[in-house]
Amino acid sequence: MFKQIALGITMSCCVSVAALAQDCKPSKWGADDEIGAANYVTPERTMAAAKLVKTGASHPLGIVVDPDMPAFPPRSTKLQVIAPNQIQGADNSKVFGYDMTYNDDLAQLWFGTGPQIDGLGHLGEGNVYYNCNKAADFVKITGLTKLSVDKIPPLVARGVLIDMAEHFGVEVMEGGQAITTDDIKAAMAKQNVTINEGDVVLIHTGWTDGKLASAPKEWVSTEPGLDNGAAKYLASLDPMAVGADTWGLDVVPPVKGEKVFYGHVELLRNKGIYILETMNTGRLAKENVGEFMFVLGQARIKGTVQMIINPVAMW
Repeated sequence: MFKQIALGITMSCCVSVAALAQDCKPSKWGADDEIGAANYVTPERTMAAAKLVKTGASHPLGIVVDPDMPAFPPRSTKLQVIAPNQIQGADNSKVFGYDMTYNDDLAQLWFGTGPQIDGLGHLGEGNVYYNCNKAADFVKITGLTKLSVDKIPPLVARGVLIDMAEHFGVEVMEGGQAITTDDIKAAMAKQNVTINEGDVVLIHTGWTDGKLASAPKEWVSTEPGLDNGAAKYLASLDPMAVGADTWGLDVVPPVKGEKVFYGHVELLRNKGIYILETMNTGRLAKENVGEFMFVLGQARIKGTVQMIINPVAMW
């Protein structure tokens, strides 16, 4: 499966950097902008989102990151809990004045595992990224010098849920099942969902709830998701972020004749719209929560491409 994905990526990127750079249009927020759709966060929109909290209910949109959970290769998470300087009967009372014992944790991990935000420096086309930034100018092995996740301000917005599993009459959509523009429009009409400029749009497919624990290899090797047209349609509505309860948002494998993960190009590169992956949408779907207040303050590690996140939905 991943060989097919890699082949699709290779084939889809056979376009010259010069041509892509020439076709690139500067962001509507200016040629120096680095935060894209995060510009939609305003005091007025934050106040409007706060008014959506009617019952005081809250829900974590991030799932628990298990070191044993699968991830897009070669990503992984490894954790050690250690007791620093407490070996060989060390007496901490001499340092702290009492017999204190403590634990620390040491991790080696990829920030693009589990629930995550894809920053604007994550994916482009032909080495050209959001706002016409060329990879050679900002991608360094020590971290991004532009478009990094640490530059994203707190994301506060109206969140909306589109329950695509309900639309198709299933608990869990099938791997490789595409969501089209017409599917989204029909589901939104039936579920009375509207998308406004600056919203966070989450799509529920049932995939992670239904497959991660019971069929982890299947979960990570395929997924239901947006076809190329649906990603472009959602991007045209100018949301702040688009996410799903799947590990990659786009349908895998792609629809025949379409480009794999090209929804990432439409959203990240072309419009500066963030992508949220492996979101914990099950409770929202079960309780028919169509709109809510969305709040995210991600870890701000300088130069990062992605970040493990736990946004909160409140209603």
